[in-house]
Amino acid sequence: MVSNEKELDKWELARNEAKEKLLACQKEMQVQSCLKCEKVIGCQIRNEYVRKVYESMNKGQGGGFEF
Repeated sequence: MVSNEKELDKWELARNEAKEKLLACQKEMQVQSCLKCEKVIGCQIRNEYVRKVYESMNKGQGGGFEF
């Protein structure tokens, strides 16, 4: 049986794990966005999520955060 679903790579799995932690924190803090949280500046959970998203985009190849 062949699955049409894309298999997640290690970067996507790490990103999903970081997202779950972020969403759990938002629920605990009773906010729908990190920007509404008083701890947004310097938040370890948010910083880790942003880093994991970037890593999943570049597949660990490094580089800068250029937009």
